[in-house]
Amino acid sequence: MISMRKLGIDYGDARVGVAITDELGITVQGLETIHHKGNDKIVLKRLEEICNQYEIDTIVIGLPINMNGTSSERVEVTEKFIHKLKCKFNKIKIEKVDERLTTVAAHRTMNYLNIDKHEKKNIVDTISAVYILETYMNKLKNSKDD
Repeated sequence: MISMRKLGIDYGDARVGVAITDELGITVQGLETIHHKGNDKIVLKRLEEICNQYEIDTIVIGLPINMNGTSSERVEVTEKFIHKLKCKFNKIKIEKVDERLTTVAAHRTMNYLNIDKHEKKNIVDTISAVYILETYMNKLKNSKDD
């Protein structure tokens, strides 16, 4: 039984954080940050390379909903990107998670680890992607436990 991995994405204006599970779906680690300067083609091409390199069966993407639960304009932009994902990766399940607290949590983690502020910019998206993927994995685990 070949096990499939899951990919987590924190989609941003200029950078996309990417995280991945291990083959057993137990741990999540940050993979990389894709710098795309607003060009989705760069992101999609890199994601395709990652999907070819690892056996990916699910892509989990964070939706930047406002704290009060309303949609932000970022949600619309993200939904457009999700549509592109679905067209390109039609064999892969695309899941969305509410990412409201992930950036906050990512910054808290970096402060705790005393990460230099110039470094923070490079890794905040990757750490956010880890939180997005962990949120999804925990949901999966909890639904199995019920």
